[in-house]
Amino acid sequence: MPSLLSVNVGMPKNVPWQGRTVFTGVWKYPVNGPVMVRRLNIDGDGQGDTAGHGGEQRAVLVYQIESYRHWKQHFGRDDLGHGQFGENLTVDGLSDDEVCIGDRYRIGEAEFEVTQPRVTCYRVGMRLGEPELPALLVSHHRPGFYMRVLREGHIQTGDEIVKIGSGPGTLSVADTDALLYLPGRDPERLRLAVSIPALSPGWQGSFRELLEAAESPGAAAAGGAASAWDGFRALRVAEVIPETATVSSIHLVAPDGSRLPPARAGQYLTLRAPGAGQPAPVRSYSLSSGPDDGRYRISVKHEPHGAVSAYLTTKLRPGAMLDVAAPRGDFVLQEGAGPVLLISAGIGLTPVLAMLHELAASSSGREVWWIHGARGPREHALAAEAHALLTALPHSREHVFYSAAGPGEYNRRQARPGRLTKDTLTALGVPADATAYVCGPASFMTDIKDALTAAGVDPGAVHSELFGALPSITPGLAGQSGLRPHQPPGPPGTGPVVTFARSGISTPFPDGRSSLLELAEACDVPVRWSCRTGVCHTCITPLLSGEVAYTTPPLEDPAAGQALICCSRPDTDLVLDM
Repeated sequence: MPSLLSVNVGMPKNVPWQGRTVFTGVWKYPVNGPVMVRRLNIDGDGQGDTAGHGGEQRAVLVYQIESYRHWKQHFGRDDLGHGQFGENLTVDGLSDDEVCIGDRYRIGEAEFEVTQPRVTCYRVGMRLGEPELPALLVSHHRPGFYMRVLREGHIQTGDEIVKIGSGPGTLSVADTDALLYLPGRDPERLRLAVSIPALSPGWQGSFRELLEAAESPGAAAAGGAASAWDGFRALRVAEVIPETATVSSIHLVAPDGSRLPPARAGQYLTLRAPGAGQPAPVRSYSLSSGPDDGRYRISVKHEPHGAVSAYLTTKLRPGAMLDVAAPRGDFVLQEGAGPVLLISAGIGLTPVLAMLHELAASSSGREVWWIHGARGPREHALAAEAHALLTALPHSREHVFYSAAGPGEYNRRQARPGRLTKDTLTALGVPADATAYVCGPASFMTDIKDALTAAGVDPGAVHSELFGALPSITPGLAGQSGLRPHQPPGPPGTGPVVTFARSGISTPFPDGRSSLLELAEACDVPVRWSCRTGVCHTCITPLLSGEVAYTTPPLEDPAAGQALICCSRPDTDLVLDM
């Protein structure tokens, strides 16, 4: 009969790691005598990163002595003690290929239910000094598993483990882990996974997304695995039209006069601006034109001290050539029949204006709300164009707010005085069943999302476009710098030039850096990662141009046009969308 060999607990603490500090509870140690197991934890235990560990679904982590023996042989080590894999319960029996999601066990006075495999996490590799361990746990089918507590009670070393119920399916822990992290997924197994009530909500959501992708193989991700062309393509500047004193629209066409491929309303272009410096800076701008105009239009605001925006708005002339990557981005207008809220501030109107073009082109019968905030009519770019499009829609509403208009200027657009804020938006009485698209400064988008949620709009129906880099995901790291992106410290590198397009940084790949992720961290470019070994795909990044080489082959290759930066280096000059 399976038995409990050790109960291990430990409170989170700060641990030095690669010049930084990680707040982690992965250090677990055996305890003697009876220990109380509660709904959310074992007495004396804690987690540093509660977003990925702990809570009701992950109250107790289990690992098997058989897997200890496997890793001792694999690594040639004899120093592995109970709790060293971060587990709460070290057990004899309960192998990952036999235990199924939903199985129930009694240990001592407590009862448990299996909810999910261990989350891939760099900290278990950090604990053992084996950084590749997160990937090995998956590829060797030995992840361990979490359980929820069904009945609280005392447990202790030596207790027998009694199976008191079986899960509704036959999906083992090892199979569940492989289904999420390894290629060659069987849709029938995905359907089985999402039907198991005991499976934790996070894993269920991931499997639903995979099932939707498997059932709709032609629906490429809007973020761009199937872009209209690879890398950068030379486009000709047809027109540069001043819209206001600080905003100009740039029309781009194919040099041979052919129609450019359609874009999705809300997508953006990434371009090189050779006249703004060397190496040519790379920037991204939302398309402001209709998605099937045969040409592309971006509308650029001249930012103070912005070398690229200054070049594009004041020096660029018709006939010039720009290197442009294909339209991409997942902030796109979705099909539907319900109300649409297009909400923007300042130059943030450009992607939602493209959406308005699409709605007008299709003579949409949807209820369309256009809600925009600007300083005044002289700073309100493309106002007449938006108004004309709204007039052509049978069920449209236009609400404009001017925060700094002069006397008499409000009547020019029937604008309301003041800023577009949470309170002013709430007062409009927007429909709760609407889908919203919001673009503008980060604080503006946060306030608007809060206001829409308070008004009853489903948070999942609120989409936003963030200018600049995406928010970081750096689990467990304490004391992040929050600095603006910059060149890496030390002497310049000698490798291929790596450009972080959203952050505006281009730098040769330095000698001694093992991955693109490490380079991004050295530049304080916002990064997103979890396992750091090519398993979880949290670090997946659109690759606008160039090629990478993988230092550690990922367990599942990313789609074309994307890269896993945690385990790759540049093979050629690169442009990354980060």
